[in-house]
Amino acid sequence: MKFFPFLTALLFPLLLNAELAPSAYEAMQAKASDHLRIEVLRLDVEPGAESSQQKVHAVAVVTAVERSATGVKVDDIINIVYTITDRPRGWAGPGEIPLLGDREQTVAYLTKQESGDFSPAAGRMSFSDF
Repeated sequence: MKFFPFLTALLFPLLLNAELAPSAYEAMQAKASDHLRIEVLRLDVEPGAESSQQKVHAVAVVTAVERSATGVKVDDIINIVYTITDRPRGWAGPGEIPLLGDREQTVAYLTKQESGDFSPAAGRMSFSDF
């Protein structure tokens, strides 16, 4: 029993990086300001701030609006920006946001930024439905 507090203190940081439960992703999807269907028109990927990162900029056309608190309409052109981090094999943590494909048609759970661009609102499940 003497080792329990020490073991807890040692392992607690590892728990902070654990994969999220599906219910957490569902909650993030429900809180997203915009739930859209999109088609990617152009995809630009460039190096990020760190060697393990890539900055993603997708230009997409909105093909359907399920919910929009920001006034997005069908046929609007939107910019989606986010960063992907390549994790080492065996790394435990939340799943990475997937890289969109050129001409991909997908669902999108997004949040509008002050810049006017959108960013993924539900982590690795930003471009997927359950």
